[in-house]
Amino acid sequence: MKLTTEKRMIPGPAGEMKLIILRPPEITEKVPGILWIHGGGYAMGMADMVHVSRGADAARHYGAVVVSPEYRLSGQAPYPAALEDCYAALVWLKEHAGELGVRDDQLMVGGESAGGGLTAAVCMAARDRGEVSVAFQMPLYPMLDCRDTESSRDNHGKIWNTARNHEGWRRYLGSLYGQRNVPPYASPARQTDYRRLPPAYTYVCQGEPFYTETLDYIRHLNEAGVEASVDVYPGDVHAFDEYLAWTSWGRQARAVFREKYKYAAEHYFAPQKPKEDKNDAH
Repeated sequence: MKLTTEKRMIPGPAGEMKLIILRPPEITEKVPGILWIHGGGYAMGMADMVHVSRGADAARHYGAVVVSPEYRLSGQAPYPAALEDCYAALVWLKEHAGELGVRDDQLMVGGESAGGGLTAAVCMAARDRGEVSVAFQMPLYPMLDCRDTESSRDNHGKIWNTARNHEGWRRYLGSLYGQRNVPPYASPARQTDYRRLPPAYTYVCQGEPFYTETLDYIRHLNEAGVEASVDVYPGDVHAFDEYLAWTSWGRQARAVFREKYKYAAEHYFAPQKPKEDKNDAH
């Protein structure tokens, strides 16, 4: 299925923010809505990367409306700028679900690398703020932990490594870098309460920096009673599904992801809470 593309400017926390919207050419019945967040170490990347993302891939095969925000990078503004921009895009997706042909009980969030970290953070913020219900999350090889882990310490993997990881977190956290009180919205691995977060699926390479934090995130979700699973692939190439797309495991990762999305679209629903009538509030 060939998706149509629309660029739209919406109100954001710091002024107008660009969205890339991908959708099927004809929507005969409402479909899931996916907020897809690009990667780039919180410092690089752009919304147009959505065209080659797994979110767009799933939409082409099974149908969905995909929204990708041009969130502020760390060089423009450190945390919480990117989180607040992405969260604003999620709220916009909810509020415009009818216009877009989206089921508002099937809002999903996904992204790669730093976009995966923002996926987790956005889902945590949505749970805690109570404004949007998220049905499913897809944080692929996510950048979650600002501390060194067993796999991110002394890592010399391809594409991403320890030095780049330290620099990415330093830029994103700003004055919080190296502090003990980094909030989980900034570094989701600092979360201590994983209850009521959305079901999740992800995958990661066993030799890349984010291997440990990815497996820890899924384990914490499972321990909190949340359905979540992870697939592990060989090698040390971060974002291997893109950089090693021609390999057997690159093709397998993309195929399995599409099946996991299809399952989620058939089984996971999160009805939105009715708006409180202020006249009835006491």
